[in-house]
Amino acid sequence: MDVPVPRFSVIVPAYQVQAYLHACLESVLAQSYPDFEVIVVDDCSPDACGAIADEFAALDPRVRVVRLPRNEGLGPARNAGMERAGGDYLVFLDGDDTLTPHALRGIADRIKETGEPDVLVYDYARTYWTGETVRNQAAAHLTEQGPAPFRLADRPGLLKLLMVAWNKAVRREFAEREGLAFPPGYYEDTPWTYPVLMAAGSVATLDRVCVHYRQRRRGSILGTPSERHLDVFAQYDRVFAFLDTRAQSHPEARRELARWRPLLYRRMADHLTTVYTRPDRLPRSLRAEFLRRARVHCRRYRVPGAPAPLPVRLRHALLRLGLRRTYAALRLASA
Repeated sequence: MDVPVPRFSVIVPAYQVQAYLHACLESVLAQSYPDFEVIVVDDCSPDACGAIADEFAALDPRVRVVRLPRNEGLGPARNAGMERAGGDYLVFLDGDDTLTPHALRGIADRIKETGEPDVLVYDYARTYWTGETVRNQAAAHLTEQGPAPFRLADRPGLLKLLMVAWNKAVRREFAEREGLAFPPGYYEDTPWTYPVLMAAGSVATLDRVCVHYRQRRRGSILGTPSERHLDVFAQYDRVFAFLDTRAQSHPEARRELARWRPLLYRRMADHLTTVYTRPDRLPRSLRAEFLRRARVHCRRYRVPGAPAPLPVRLRHALLRLGLRRTYAALRLASA
């Protein structure tokens, strides 16, 4: 007897989020749209994440728990969930975030309305420890602008959205066909999201907050000074390598892929500026090394493109120069 295929596979990696995992899983199981499975990936978490996941699995057969024998990181944990996913669409939710009420219903309805697109992009709001909730400032790019679904070339403004996995539903067959997977290391969303959007034959948007993205006061991975922030360079190497590889395997798409290089360069330079100027990212001892690598990357990938505003050009020029005293200047140029 054939087992029914769920509409959604909600993949929840869990590592040191015991204080938030209950709320995360409850937000999924409370959805008014019931056709989903939840795959909780215990990334060898030293806290009670595994026990909490087991509790939910015992209460609801839609919840499955995957245990990794050692801590792999967010990217490999998501891959482990994808390997076991059977749903039509993949939905990623971090263990400290939550789905909003009726989010899956809204996502399912929009997918049906737009003819089963490869990717559906939806909105999110940041929730702070103070109780304040603030909607994504780039939400205007999710409003209807012409027919749907569409290709990224028709709505390049989508690349101005936060490049993360958890604001998208991705058709599983599309992801498998394209061999899409997350790399290890920090900033693992970068070489996942750009290829997902660029390879998609059809994209649609949903102008609705579906995820509450928790802004923790302390303890988040990206908000902790570490040498792992140097991983951002390898992640952008992967994005540009994707462009090169796809241009070879899809010669008919070479012109379209070439147009993304200037835009990707600008996004990379902006991202590197953010990592460099945020006081909670880089230890002081690594600033010179980060700037050296940023200089190399900016020179390697810079191509002529559409003009950018003067402050943006200034930031990018400062990165290319790679001066040891660039920090204060970048802070001023980013203000």
